Amino acid sequence: MNAALASKDLIEVEDLRVGMFIHLDMGWMSHPFPLGSFKITSAEQIATIRSLGVQRVRWSAGQSDVPTDTAGWGSTTDFDSLAPAADADAAIDAAAPAPAAPAAPVAESPEAIARQQHKRALAEQRAAQLLCERQFSEAVRDCKQLTELVSNKPKEARQQAEALSKALLDKMLVDRDMCIRLLSDAAGDKASSHAMNVTVISLLMGRSFGLTQADMMDLGVGAMLHDVGKIDLPDRVRHRDDQFSGAEVRFYEEHVAHGVGHARKMGLSPGASMVIAQHHEHADGSGFPLHLNTDRMTAAARIVALVNRYDNLCNPQVAAKALTPHESLSLLFAQGKNKFDTAILGAFIRMMGVYPAGSTVQLTDDRYAMVVGVNSSRPLKPRVLVHEPKVSRDEALIVDLEATPGLGIRRSIRPMQLPVASLDYLAPRPRVAYFFEAAAPQEDAVAA
Repeated sequence: MNAALASKDLIEVEDLRVGMFIHLDMGWMSHPFPLGSFKITSAEQIATIRSLGVQRVRWSAGQSDVPTDTAGWGSTTDFDSLAPAADADAAIDAAAPAPAAPAAPVAESPEAIARQQHKRALAEQRAAQLLCERQFSEAVRDCKQLTELVSNKPKEARQQAEALSKALLDKMLVDRDMCIRLLSDAAGDKASSHAMNVTVISLLMGRSFGLTQADMMDLGVGAMLHDVGKIDLPDRVRHRDDQFSGAEVRFYEEHVAHGVGHARKMGLSPGASMVIAQHHEHADGSGFPLHLNTDRMTAAARIVALVNRYDNLCNPQVAAKALTPHESLSLLFAQGKNKFDTAILGAFIRMMGVYPAGSTVQLTDDRYAMVVGVNSSRPLKPRVLVHEPKVSRDEALIVDLEATPGLGIRRSIRPMQLPVASLDYLAPRPRVAYFFEAAAPQEDAVAA
């Protein structure tokens, strides 16, 4: 690409204006905005961008709502040096014969218009998926790094845990509905992916209950570090097994006490420390280590206890024992009424939907599909990837059941019960991982 042309896409942050569509080419945790590419809508956003310490950002004139004469703002091209060439071009234009009138544009066929719309929608869909997967991957990586600091640099581990929780909250606490998106690949090691799954869903739960910023921080840090005590256990007892002897069960359960010890060394807040101490307690007093009931558990610990159990059902250590998200939710509802806070269990089911993201289902028109996204405020009509034999999977558009009257979900079905062609097409992953994104404006409008 010509360097001069490339520089026209850059603008000095001091020259930013409301209406410009910009791209922040930095890690998602390096800025507080839900997306890295967006249209500036307020002076406050400009002030925030200027506080990030960058000199220039990319912007897209075609996607911006600013006068055309601002196209040169902030450009690093030296326009004075181009003036002689511009004068020469003007002289050549004056001597040349007038160009013929352009031919009238040929109207595009409805089929061509439909293909263009499909192409644009597909590009947007892929970009949104890649963004969530990149953000999850970065968060899992940072979670793993801070866990590795716990033993030798506990204070630094706490600071990084708090920074990561703050970054998640900055993107989550916006005045928009949140969508829970299924990731096509859970990047990173299992322990860190589990910690991030529990953190993301727990924070969304806290958001639905309207917890304060301070309580949300405690919830995020506690969820992220709920299993930190396992770093002191041998690999063979880090995950509870039905075949454990009594001694092995006691050895496993000691990870809670180890975790509390690490929390003390890190200097975690009391709220975050209580999550680590109580994440295996049950509402009926049947949990461990202290057999507490609901009245003696913090709200954050009750949330994490439930979400932790859900993720362990979906992503057990032995993949063959995994339940589908729908089966996991059904089991929690059937068997967990006594073990989990009923208000939190009800809110969790409402937020995740009867068919959480990752569930394989049969639609009311008999086609098979996989739930890939759920609006946490309106979960009964999720977004699904439908097996369309005439459309390649790479070209398939996600179907929003909210916007498709007459089409719904008939039943959940285990992946292995799918027809072979549908199983190959939908390709459900052995590990279920979630991330979040702000709902599209039109989805908010439907909710209103």
